Amino acid sequence: MPGKLGRTTEQRMAILRNQASQLIWYGKIETTAARAKELRSYVEKLITKAVNTYDDVVETEIVSKDKKGKEITTKTYKDGPKKLAARRAVMAKTYDLQEIKAFDEKKKDFKARTKDVQHPLMDKLFNELAPKYAQRKEELGQGGGYTRIYYLGQRRGDAAEKAIIELV
Repeated sequence: MPGKLGRTTEQRMAILRNQASQLIWYGKIETTAARAKELRSYVEKLITKAVNTYDDVVETEIVSKDKKGKEITTKTYKDGPKKLAARRAVMAKTYDLQEIKAFDEKKKDFKARTKDVQHPLMDKLFNELAPKYAQRKEELGQGGGYTRIYYLGQRRGDAAEKAIIELV
């Protein structure tokens, strides 16, 4: 059964969601060649969605009064409708990973760094990867091609072809 990975639909989709989340988070994973090929198109569609909508941001000004009655204006930035729809679509196709405290990072610094981040994987995809790939798209004049697959040879035990898939 080519393209089906020998699994039921639920199992196959769970594997793809998990591996897509890990690939976006870590930038590189090792898996079998068949899964890497299947994962490539899955991840490229998610990244394309992020690249096309990452800059759809709505700026609003909120006027509030402090204790003394003085008016204070603050600017807030929210996702526009296209970006919000894209974020929700990507969230439906990935698992949300939690931020991990660095080994030498203090708890106070970790909390300060992550206090505004509700969905770290979406934050990374839309705020780090999408602008990088959008700039690459401008320079090269082409979209897509965000992943690369290296073949490693056969796995010991069952002789399955191993591969590394990474973000370019």
